Formats: sequence, C-alpha cells, structure tokens
Amino acid sequence: MAKSEYIIEVNHVSKQFEDGKFALDDVSLQVRKGEFVTILGPSGCGKTTLLRCIAGFQVATEGDILLNGEDVTEMPPHLRPVNTVFQKYALFPHLNVFENVAFGLKLKGVEKVEMERRVKKALKMVSMSDYEYRDVDSLSGGQQQRVAIARAIINEPEVLLLDEPLAALDRKMRADMQLELREMHKKLGITFIYVTHDQEEALTLSDRVVVMREGKIQQVGTPTDVYNEPKNCFVANFIGESNILDATMVKDRLVHFCDRDFECVDKGFGEDQEVDVVVRPEDWYIAEAKRESESESERREGEKAKGEKARGRKKKEDPWQLHGVVQSCIFKGVHYEMTVLTDNGYELMVQDYHCFEPETEVGLLVKPEDIQVMAKPRLYNSFEGEVLPDNRVAFLDEEWDISDRTAERFDVGEKVEIEVDFNHINLQDDEEDGTLSGEVHFILYKGDHYHLQVRTDDGDDIYVDTNDIWDVGDRVGIKIAPSWIRLYKVESVEGRV
Repeated sequence: MAKSEYIIEVNHVSKQFEDGKFALDDVSLQVRKGEFVTILGPSGCGKTTLLRCIAGFQVATEGDILLNGEDVTEMPPHLRPVNTVFQKYALFPHLNVFENVAFGLKLKGVEKVEMERRVKKALKMVSMSDYEYRDVDSLSGGQQQRVAIARAIINEPEVLLLDEPLAALDRKMRADMQLELREMHKKLGITFIYVTHDQEEALTLSDRVVVMREGKIQQVGTPTDVYNEPKNCFVANFIGESNILDATMVKDRLVHFCDRDFECVDKGFGEDQEVDVVVRPEDWYIAEAKRESESESERREGEKAKGEKARGRKKKEDPWQLHGVVQSCIFKGVHYEMTVLTDNGYELMVQDYHCFEPETEVGLLVKPEDIQVMAKPRLYNSFEGEVLPDNRVAFLDEEWDISDRTAERFDVGEKVEIEVDFNHINLQDDEEDGTLSGEVHFILYKGDHYHLQVRTDDGDDIYVDTNDIWDVGDRVGIKIAPSWIRLYKVESVEGRV
C-alpha cells in the first residue's frame, strides 16, 4: 500500500452517544506531518470529542481514523504514536518534576542513564531545567503546564494532542505560553493538534484552523483565509469582530447593502441574488463629516447656482459611502471601538486608532477588496408537511391553521413542502402561548435586526428575524399566522404553485 501524504486522516467520522445525540457528524479531516492544526469552536461543538477519537479515548460510531496510513479506529490509546496534554494537567502530586516527566520511560523500562538524558532534554525544551526536584504542587499553573508538555514529548510521539492546555492560565501567561508552544513546535518538528475555543489563540498558533459547530466542520484554512474569507456567517461571527449584513448581489463585483450599492471583488453569485456580506470593523475608513441641514444646504446651493453654472463647475461629490452618528466609543488598548448609527438605520461597529466621541457626525468608506460576500445557507424556513382536513397542515409534529384560499388548492392527505419567511415567525415570552416551544440557540446581529436560531423541544431548527432582544438559552413560544404559511406541491417541477 502506498504511503499516505497525511499523518492523520479522519474519514467520515461520526460519534453518537447513548442519548442519541451526535457529538460528531460525518467529519473528515487530513493533517500533514509537522503541521500545527487547531480545532476551534464553542463549547459543545465536538472539538474535544474529535481529539479523543484521534487519541483513542473514544471510539467513533462510524467512519475510520488512520495514522500514517494505518487504521487505528479501534486501537487502544497506548498503542498509538500520539501523546495528549489535557486542560487539567493530570500530574502526579506525590512525584517531583523529574519523576513526573520520567514516568512513561519507567513504564517502558528505559535505563537510568538514558532516562536522565531524555528528561533533562525535555525539561530544557520547556525551559524547566532548574526544576527537576521541585514538588509539582509548588509550581505555578504555567510551570505545571510545561511539565505536562515535557512528559508528553519525552516519549517522542509522532503527534502531540493538546486539549485546551492554556485555559487555566491568566491572560499574560497564556500569551507567553502561546509563543513558547509555537517555538516548541518548530524545534520538535512533530505534528500538533490543538483544541481551543479562543479565536486569538487559534490565529496566533496555527498553520491551519478547523472551525467546528454542532459536530460539523464549517471551514478549514490558514488563519488569514479563515479571518479574511469566512465561508459562512457562523465563521465570520465566531472569528473576530464582524459587521454581518443582509445584502443583494446586483451583479458580478457589485453588491447592495445598507440601502446603497458597493463595488466589491466577488463574482459568480448571479444577479439579484440574496447574500450576506461581512465587513470587519477595522476595514471601515472613518472621519468626521459634519453636514449642513437640508434647508441651509438648499440656501447655499441657490446662492451659488448661477455663478457655478456660468463657470461650468460641477457640484462637489460626497466622498463618503455612508453617513452616521457615533453612538459609543470604547478604548481597547490598541484602538478605539465605536458604534455608528447610519442615517438609514444600520448599526455598525468601527475600529480606528483615532477617537470619535459620541454624537460626532462621521462618514464611512470601505474598499471593494474589504467586502466579503457569502452565499446564504437558506432564504426561508423549509419544512415537510401534510395537508389535513379543516384548513390545517401538519409539520414540525404539530397541526397549524392555514388560510382558506391556500387549502382550496390541495387535497387532504397530500404531501407538501412548506415555507415560512424568517420575519413571519412570532416568538412569545410565555412558551405556553406558542403552538410550539423551544429555546434560543444562536443569535446573529445583522445591523438592523437579529437573526435567531431557535431549537424546538423535538430538536428541529427554526430561523427567526426579529427586532426584539433575546438571549441564548431563553425559552420561547413559537407562533405562525395562517397567512404566512406557504404550501407547494412536492412533485411540482417549478417548486412553486
């Protein structure tokens, strides 16, 4: 069998637990030898489960895992050429630093002289050479972390797996250890697979970043690609700060958002297609741009009209794409972070090295290459249903009223596809007031409204556009007015009747 170019291959791996929930859902990933790959995502996204499957502490329900081309899906952890550093360092408190690091070598029966050489080499690698005989309980969190890494690398694994190893450290120590880990990776030349929920950490350390959500990989790419070219709204929102806005792709290299057209560099989306756009806060150019009132402007224009016309002068064009008023300004250490409310009602985040105080009138400008256009994952809610008697339809395991006019076009018992626009779902404070009940699962601010993912008690997802303010975890009732439920024949070629 030809040797694989990848040291790790995860092929269509799923992991289902006893409660029926999937921690991993058809995950595939390839890692080259010597890479530093970070698996990034929020709590519960499956990143630690993926790491544990690679390590052998959990066995995949479906799919296979290969190390150096060998199937290790069901191989026990101690036989795999990998070592793991956990968030809780799992050091032995009754052993000193030297004994903790040497523990694995003792189990293998390595001779004393060789053991001392390798322990000293490992401790030097993590800058702990003078701590051999210190009790581990006397060490700081950062020092204990170094000891845990030394214990992992002393066995010379081909792959080092790190499960949020810096999570327990303070911010300053975490930043220092990020640099040390990066240097360590260069010196060792082995493959690092690193799990974290910290976006800055992932961008700082990695050759490639794997962004996960709900057991699925959303995007794999270099830190620069993932930040500058996010594949969807979740990635854009999770990695760094973003302005994410509804938009229409007018044509290639021209997109409409915030009620005006912007030149961009994207193409291939078609014409007049609904899309999302991302503009990073640091990509807005901002400057004070105080404007005259309409009455004063008209008066001045009237006074100058005759003279300008005689001299053939053209009216001075407005250099700004958007105008607005600063609502808030916060100093972030390196830059100022401002919220600007545009004249047409959009709230945008702007970062700049200059401070613009609240109530300042400003102009905003963004370059075409700094506008990222993304395809929308969906344009409306779509469900499978069945027409019932008495102007009702069944979907989402409930019965819903539909309008008389809609019911007349379908036969009782007919299978139908159902669509409901995001802004036609009504959420109720009291879940008992809804036809369905559920929980707010994800919130995305889109400049002038919120886009919510609500998960019903049966596990179905409903997407809602609203101006109401909700929090993740809020319990809600879900109502849909009969006139907003659209029905289509399943077998319709056009998909619309």
